[in-house]
Amino acid sequence: MGGPDLPVLPPDDSMLSVRFGREVANYFSGSPLNRLSFLRTDHDFLRAAFSHPSAGFLLMNNLSPLTRDDSRLAFVSHPDVEPLTGGDPFAKSEEDMLKEFNSDKTQPLVLFLGVDDRSLLPSNGTEEGTFKFKEYHGSPYFAVDVTPRGTLTDAANKIIAALEAKGLKFRDNSPRRMDLPAPEEKSPPTNGRAPSAPHYTAAIYGQARALLDWNTRNPFCAQCGQRTLSVNAGTKRVCPPTDLAGSLGDGKPRERGPCATRGTISNISFPRTDPTVIMAVASADGKRLLLGRQRRWPAYWFSTLAGFLEPGESIEEAVRREVWEESGVRVGRVVVHSSQPWPFPASLMIGAVAQALPGEGEEIHLGHDPELESAKWFEIAEVREALAHGTSGLGEAAPKGYKEGALRLPPQQAIANRLVTAVVEGWGLPSKI
Repeated sequence: MGGPDLPVLPPDDSMLSVRFGREVANYFSGSPLNRLSFLRTDHDFLRAAFSHPSAGFLLMNNLSPLTRDDSRLAFVSHPDVEPLTGGDPFAKSEEDMLKEFNSDKTQPLVLFLGVDDRSLLPSNGTEEGTFKFKEYHGSPYFAVDVTPRGTLTDAANKIIAALEAKGLKFRDNSPRRMDLPAPEEKSPPTNGRAPSAPHYTAAIYGQARALLDWNTRNPFCAQCGQRTLSVNAGTKRVCPPTDLAGSLGDGKPRERGPCATRGTISNISFPRTDPTVIMAVASADGKRLLLGRQRRWPAYWFSTLAGFLEPGESIEEAVRREVWEESGVRVGRVVVHSSQPWPFPASLMIGAVAQALPGEGEEIHLGHDPELESAKWFEIAEVREALAHGTSGLGEAAPKGYKEGALRLPPQQAIANRLVTAVVEGWGLPSKI
């Protein structure tokens, strides 16, 4: 169901698990944090969490996370980020933030990620120093962008230099997986705390990256084109009615142009998620698997088919449409297997297993959509061998044990791998096959 660095949900004997099997959790999911989304507007809560000794902060530099020895995420403490944020970013209410909005000023973006209320991550707090707010308790976690508007401030440069002196550095953001092993030490390191499992690391990083990227991509209002303000601890952007920038020198804000978002809540900007279907397609007899490849991929490297869900389209319809458009194969039954948040930049991969219609339905035709260079049916035995000896990321060499010319597949961190594995293991297919 999962490898050594994939999240594994606890077993249960519920009616649904007995009927459909154990729930599958994919890479970038399985966060250890309780997001407490209903408290993002409570500045008393945010102020207390932000300044608490047990709080952990993930710094991001142009979406690259701070790491320790380029192998583990490093979470710094409140004193490390206070010079960057200029104090408490939640000291003012949202109402006051709107009144004092100045589009000329670069404000650090601070995201509230959640609270570790199950003690799954190392903490620098003591038993007596655990953060508590009403009935909620645990170690708070935040993410901070050290490059607001794409530039480094003097304060950020000083903080980065101090952290690099401790052996920390910002990891290149290009990889699509984190590969961060669990820390060996039982107590938190003095130069940055690290999560206790790789999938925890990936989930926290994925949440922070997606939110920071969304804020960076949406500095202006989609309704009126004026600059927006980040509120709700980084999960909402609003279009203020006034702006201190360009005032007449009397210290009074100037009125901005009208905007529809100020009159109807449905137009306020919230983080975007792009639904994407990705599917493992079995042959009508269940003995073969349909895989495709793009021209830019390494030789012999194939994967499952995928595509964006379109407006007014169900998941099942999107699967059938994408498979036919890309490969010419016609699909009958579609069953949702699992999903995966994919923060590059904001996709939700909806994984499905589908079965081709017999006869002409299995014929491959690449003349509709030129996205694929090739699409083929592979015998289950060949796919099983590739899962054992031929998985790797796109930019990586083939693993040990791989024989040149054999099928190559995505690594287990990709939902494509988990869907292929499901079909090979007979998930959803008749037991007699």
